[in-house]
Amino acid sequence: MAENEPGLDPLPEDARLNSLDERLKRAKSEEAIRTGAVDTKGDASYRLGNRVLAELIGSMIGGAVIGGTLDWLLGTSPWLLLVLLFLGIGSAFRNIIRISNQRSK
Repeated sequence: MAENEPGLDPLPEDARLNSLDERLKRAKSEEAIRTGAVDTKGDASYRLGNRVLAELIGSMIGGAVIGGTLDWLLGTSPWLLLVLLFLGIGSAFRNIIRISNQRSK
């Protein structure tokens, strides 16, 4: 019987409250950015991907440059280039496997 009795109608939402909520959210996010308390889960994955890519490219280029230079100096073209390039690739994969086996925080 109490459900059928007329009572106070709920108040409609005030536009000022919505505006205040939006300003508070914006202020909190700006403060988090200013103090450096931003969520870094996505950043950590991005950094890890960049590290793997740098390992792969750097090892390959390093092996190719050193091998090419030694080939040029010793006149053994292209054998040292190929050997050191494949050693660079092997080293890169070894480092990538080592990175992937580390425990995440």
